Amino acid sequence: MSLKTFRGGVHIRDGKKLSSHAAIQIYRPKGELVYLMNQHIGAPAVPCVRAGERVLIGQKLADPGGFVSAGVYASISGTVKAVTGRECMNGDTATAVIVENDGIYETVPDYGAERDWQSMTADEIKAAIKDAGIVGMGGAGFPTHVKLSVRDGLHIDHVICNGAECEPYITCDHRLMLERPEAAVLGMRILTSLFPESVGVIGIEGNKPDGIEAVAAACEGYDNISVLPLKKKYPQGGERMIIEAVTKRRINSKMLPADAGCIVVNFSTVIAVADAVAYGKPLTHRVVTVTGDAVKEPSNFLVPIGTKAEELIEAAGGFTAEPEKVIFGGPMMGFAVYNLELPVNKTTSCILAYKRDRVYNPSECIRCGKCLTVCPEHLMPIKLKNTADERDFAEFERLHGLECIGCGSCTYICPAKRRLSQSIVAAKQFVLLEKKKAAAAAKEANNGTKG
Repeated sequence: MSLKTFRGGVHIRDGKKLSSHAAIQIYRPKGELVYLMNQHIGAPAVPCVRAGERVLIGQKLADPGGFVSAGVYASISGTVKAVTGRECMNGDTATAVIVENDGIYETVPDYGAERDWQSMTADEIKAAIKDAGIVGMGGAGFPTHVKLSVRDGLHIDHVICNGAECEPYITCDHRLMLERPEAAVLGMRILTSLFPESVGVIGIEGNKPDGIEAVAAACEGYDNISVLPLKKKYPQGGERMIIEAVTKRRINSKMLPADAGCIVVNFSTVIAVADAVAYGKPLTHRVVTVTGDAVKEPSNFLVPIGTKAEELIEAAGGFTAEPEKVIFGGPMMGFAVYNLELPVNKTTSCILAYKRDRVYNPSECIRCGKCLTVCPEHLMPIKLKNTADERDFAEFERLHGLECIGCGSCTYICPAKRRLSQSIVAAKQFVLLEKKKAAAAAKEANNGTKG
């Protein structure tokens, strides 16, 4: 039987053997922890603690800043040193709560206490997920409670657990498949209970046969939850791609997965849902892969959110050589960073270090058409790059540039080494910002007219 997939995409050497064998280790940080307020899409969280205050594991440090936002919780016990600005991985500065670890690891009362989730109403389950500060842990950081707040009239028939983990080198979800498959199935039972006519599908790429086997065994006895093996191909884990692979339905940038009858949740996020709803644990920890040819002992760690990257690298044996590039995330869609004091946040799946940063000099387009064949959105990347470089944003929109998901497949496959994705993503960001400014100006003008 052929494995399910989507049209387009690229086959990449995945580098997962470096850390896929490494069991998850519990890491306890040494110094201060940094809790950024912008660990999610939407409004930043708002600090609710002050300097000098002692906090416990599971205690709220910040409230959601709006509906599309998420709270932040302490992952260690200690004293709040400051509420101040700290650098983010994209170079911006965000508000952060700084907590000095006291090494006691004291929790709030009832942290981890089992509760009867099956007696909870759908609204109570959604409230528990919101109160736990859960967001998409695969990289996007979209608040999970918002994803579950489906518009009236939409019928959800698929809850999809995204276990593709298609980015090279990252193995945190793979290790969770092997070590906590029952928790993932529990999370799927909770999520499918919110949509009574839905089936739960856990999509896992075929390069993780042991993960498929472990999760499939945990699904036994639950008729509405199953594992679907997917073809190993990048970006199989993209939200639109996995929907197409599982249901043969396609969505675009103007649609949500719910418009296609689907809810899509990352594998780590599903486990966080189980921990929050069934055991009262807010999102305080996550599994992080530390890997790359510059890392002495590639590893997977269960990490308190807020831990500094330099500590995890040291826990993995340090560097075998001074790396030329360090990336938060995977090589395709991650962020290159220069500051190893940056903290792990809710979306940090991997810290990747390369001995060499391969830099290619682009040449002229040889008109091979490879970028068109691999684009999962069926776009024309070379034409989009040209319009982006010429700042012809009207033509960029006409060519559906806003549908680009920024996966980088076009740049990867280009024999001329042209920086296609980089130009397209920059143009998309510019167009969206201009639209946002125009909408704000129109709203202000409309309010002025009414006044």
